[in-house]
Amino acid sequence: MPSDAQKEWKAACHEELESLHRCKVFELVDPPKDRKIISNRWVFDLKSNGCKKARLVAKGFSQIEGVDYDEIFSLVVRFETVRMMIALAALKKWHIQGLDIKTAFLYGELDKELYMEQPEGFKIKGQERKVMRLKRAIYGLKQAALAWWKALDKSMSQLGFTRLLSDSGIFVNKDKSIVAIVYVDDVLFLGPNKKDLLHAKEEFMKKWECRDLGEAKEFLRMRIQRKNGRIYLDQTAYLQKVLQRFKLQNANPALTPLPEGYQPSPNTSPADPSLRSQFQQVIGSLLYIMLGTRPDIAFAVTKLSQHAANPSEDHLSRALYICRYLLGTSDYALVYDGLSDGGLEAYADSDWASDPNTRKSTTGYLVKLAGGIFAWNSRAQKTVALSSTEAEYMSLSDTSRQLVWVKNLLIELGIQLSPIPLYGDNQGSIFLASNPVQEKRIKHIDLRYHYIRDVVRLKQVELYFIEGAENPADMFTKNLGRVKFLKFREQLGLEFYSSA
Repeated sequence: MPSDAQKEWKAACHEELESLHRCKVFELVDPPKDRKIISNRWVFDLKSNGCKKARLVAKGFSQIEGVDYDEIFSLVVRFETVRMMIALAALKKWHIQGLDIKTAFLYGELDKELYMEQPEGFKIKGQERKVMRLKRAIYGLKQAALAWWKALDKSMSQLGFTRLLSDSGIFVNKDKSIVAIVYVDDVLFLGPNKKDLLHAKEEFMKKWECRDLGEAKEFLRMRIQRKNGRIYLDQTAYLQKVLQRFKLQNANPALTPLPEGYQPSPNTSPADPSLRSQFQQVIGSLLYIMLGTRPDIAFAVTKLSQHAANPSEDHLSRALYICRYLLGTSDYALVYDGLSDGGLEAYADSDWASDPNTRKSTTGYLVKLAGGIFAWNSRAQKTVALSSTEAEYMSLSDTSRQLVWVKNLLIELGIQLSPIPLYGDNQGSIFLASNPVQEKRIKHIDLRYHYIRDVVRLKQVELYFIEGAENPADMFTKNLGRVKFLKFREQLGLEFYSSA
């Protein structure tokens, strides 16, 4: 490594240690005889803006449950909530401001007595034998995320924000109409009044050491671009890194995520550890892209990920095929059009008995706002459906639960809604959901799927019929041919976009 780069990384390490001192994270003490000393390591990261970041991370796997920690669960905002808030920002012409908390976990107070080694290469001269007694959480500790979240919840309450019940990563100040989205050290503030928004940021920065990012340009590796009343979301930079990692920059682009009608078969041969590792790396990268901004690969990635435990060469080849499709569409972005006045609408579909191995059907749905998709799902149904109507009925029920959650979240924000339109392409399933009839053909259906009837009766959702050839949710249930796939992809709000 060049000497200049070494100096820069050492400077990043010193900056991290200074943060630990400022936050009074530890004190040096003699090592106790009756306690296990936790080891640590340095983790280095090169940010998308070129900034070098060093983290001192505890090796939490050496902690003992019941002695070093109890509860570890911590809440984070959902991807679909982030997209929904950005779609709302487009419609309501909200400002979006960003913050980066420099050392988020260091603010969490510990309720256990923990000791950690001094970091390698930075032991204090003359006190090399001493250890760090941790007063606050650091990255890597089992309970670090929970300690951080408790500190965040307390500080947001002091600032006048209320945590939503529908998503604990969202906080709202109803008096100022400000919404805060928090995902560990990434924060977005959204609201109609820029002056109030900047004041809220300033108050937040008094409690947390932050880097002010100004108008938000990125969140969770999703680039945010604003132009002519539209907001564009993409992961182009991350996608390029994935393609370089798997040496596919110069490959031939594919026209669809997977060939029409392709069905992966289980691998009956013994697992190959090397092949499995490579396949899981590819699928893991694709999952992150799919969960962020690329719903068009949802079915393909979900289907292949079912074989991650014992993949075959064919599975790996098809995963790379998806990468080749992304290569040809790397400049596509999710678009939320604030000028469209596009309200909430949802589409549901199923592919009856589509899995040749289990004969289970596939459920697919999508939810749109401001002309762009913000929530989607593609998954195998829990039980075998005995007819296409039954499969569609279960799909409608699954989608209705998602819509009730969306409606509850918006109500918490003070937004009242009329019944959300839900489109399906099966007349029989719509009839069964709208009328409390009991027929012998459906008497065996699990009670949980009859939830759709209550939702319709309470006018939370309104069901409409759409022709199968016009239902975009079809692309979440099967591999489509090029013509149909391109038609539905356009309806998702995915468009070619270049910021140049």
